[in-house]
Amino acid sequence: MTQNQIKRTLSAAENIAFIRSLLESNEFDRRSALATRLCEHFGFHDPRGQVQRAGCLKALRELESAGHFSLPAAHSQPGRSSPRRLSEPVASVVDLPLTVGEVAELQLVLVNTPSLLRLWNELMQGEHPQGAGPLVGRQVRYLIGSAQGWLGGFGFAAPALQLADRDAWIGWDGEQRRAYLHYVVSMSRFLIRPSVSCRNLASKALSMSLSVLPADFEREYGYRPWLVESFVDTSQFSGGCYRAANWIEVGKTQGRGRQDRFNKKALSPKAIYVYPLQDDFRARMGLSPNAGRAALAPTDGLDSDLWAQHEFGGAPLGDARLSKRLVSVAAAKAEVPERAFCGVAKGDWPAVKAYYRLIDQPEESAVTLPNILAPHRQRTVRRMMGQQTVLCVQDGSDLNYNNLDRCEDLGVIGSNQTGAKSRGLNLHSTLALAPNGLPLGVLRADCKAPQGNSTTEKRPSHAIPIEEKKNFIWIEHHRDLVELASQMPQTRLIDVCDREADFFELFDEQRKNPRVELLVRAKHDRNITEEPFKLFAAIREAPVQSRVRVHIPRQSARAKKSKQKERSKRPGRMAELAVRAMPIQLRPAHYHADKAPIDIWVVHAREENPPADTASVEWFLLTTMAMSSAAEAEQCLRWYCFRWRIEDWHRVLKSGCRIEELAHQSAERLRRAIAINLVIAWRIMLMTLLGRDVPELPAEVLFSDIELRTLNAYAKKKFDPPDPVG
Repeated sequence: MTQNQIKRTLSAAENIAFIRSLLESNEFDRRSALATRLCEHFGFHDPRGQVQRAGCLKALRELESAGHFSLPAAHSQPGRSSPRRLSEPVASVVDLPLTVGEVAELQLVLVNTPSLLRLWNELMQGEHPQGAGPLVGRQVRYLIGSAQGWLGGFGFAAPALQLADRDAWIGWDGEQRRAYLHYVVSMSRFLIRPSVSCRNLASKALSMSLSVLPADFEREYGYRPWLVESFVDTSQFSGGCYRAANWIEVGKTQGRGRQDRFNKKALSPKAIYVYPLQDDFRARMGLSPNAGRAALAPTDGLDSDLWAQHEFGGAPLGDARLSKRLVSVAAAKAEVPERAFCGVAKGDWPAVKAYYRLIDQPEESAVTLPNILAPHRQRTVRRMMGQQTVLCVQDGSDLNYNNLDRCEDLGVIGSNQTGAKSRGLNLHSTLALAPNGLPLGVLRADCKAPQGNSTTEKRPSHAIPIEEKKNFIWIEHHRDLVELASQMPQTRLIDVCDREADFFELFDEQRKNPRVELLVRAKHDRNITEEPFKLFAAIREAPVQSRVRVHIPRQSARAKKSKQKERSKRPGRMAELAVRAMPIQLRPAHYHADKAPIDIWVVHAREENPPADTASVEWFLLTTMAMSSAAEAEQCLRWYCFRWRIEDWHRVLKSGCRIEELAHQSAERLRRAIAINLVIAWRIMLMTLLGRDVPELPAEVLFSDIELRTLNAYAKKKFDPPDPVG
């Protein structure tokens, strides 16, 4: 199971002495004979039972260079030989179809004969940027064949000895890496011939290679690999075929080659992609479930003792002491989230001072909202990786700090009927949800001070670039989801937005990179390309496909504001909705005349018999997801119902954590305190939902031993009948 540590074993003082005694006996006049003896003595055998002579010889040469002993003279000098090639270039491909599904006799051919090796060498040497090699370590080669000719090839070899981002993703330490590195295989060569143009050929070939590699590798070397790595030079290639074949991008190299002993970093950095051949490879290595960046369940790491360390530990705040302080502050604040930290500390003035030293760091310091959230974001991504589908709900909420007269850099969030302006911040967040509505974490939060419209702005709204408009924040968060999607190719991400996100540029953004789906409640009765040429009228005329019952949450009353209508109180209820769905084409506005119409689906849900004196519920949902059945339209509707989870989270923030009662002297300091409370509110909400939806969940998941003992004692005192009075 574990890799022999040949050099480490031979380097031990007693083993150096043993090698010297063998050399002094004059029994060995050839290095290979000495290596064979040492392999037998120390048990250096590969999984097939064969002696690891080559590895032992390499270790002996390195120990000789270090001055430990002198080996017998070498009988041959190793040199760099040219690969054996064909006498002429490989024939060009003829009449190749445009799509991979039409390619006849597409196959991978294992290179296991001298003639096939010459062919492989010719292709790589002549058409691959890095040539044919040499490859190192255990090697497997393939040619990509078809009825139209040879299309390319693969070469698998030993992995990189160390890769910071790969090793962090796996989660192993140095000892574990040395023991299990041989279970990682590197795709050292991947060639689709430059003259070949065939849609989806690269991703198809990648998938084919990984389906046959484990068995071929085992036949040759006696064991199956667990993980494959590869590298993409992003200055020349996008890596799209890797993502299409469900490879995972885990980081970048540092520009060092295998022989870069002096850390010159002469090579260009490359994107690192990995593909697990065994889902449980971390467990096989003896790693814990929390190691590296493995997928997590929604409840993993929520226990009271360690949750703050998991969600805040290692935050990049520029000072390890500040990162540790953040963990202790968050853990303490979570115990009584509704109180200011002075009340949380209960007279512990050193703790209070530590809190304010954290919050009151200079404005230009690394203690920022994104950096405070960074560890939680990483844990959220891992929880998302454990789901087949994740709903990424975006929404904004105003935070009113009008009572902080001396607080600097606040913005205008509204005004009352008299024109008096309210000061505060606008919080725009993306909350990740499992398909059952359980919150997985906060992916991103922006807390900005809104700026009013400039009195000098003379351009009409449509002439202002979208990047200068306040609704550009929706596009920024969507782009963030697209970047995250590369880390979880087997998880479907759906960006769920309210009516404020119904603007053309967002749908156009999704069309450019469709890796993340959109689900947006329509606000505008847009023009469409077919009769009746209006969105709402067209879907209302479509036949009813099904009827569903959904829960309509309660709605609190709201007084009229200058830009908001008055809203009456509404109790929660179950409503029966008629569901319709159809594909449409959204016609761009005249100021987007250079844009093509957008193909999209609309799902319509309408309450046909509402209670008396109650407005009928009617939703128009725009989505990039195709609806091939009534069941898919219903699923889309149910997913949108979970959009209210982010509203519930806002209520926890404001009512439970009381973030609008924070008192700091600048907007930046408010953001730091808000960042801590964002995660605390997520945990409170998750614990509440778990208690409701998963009552059988063991109490140990959420509570520490002392908390459980206290609760048990309280329950016994409250509910046990008193002793009878004699």
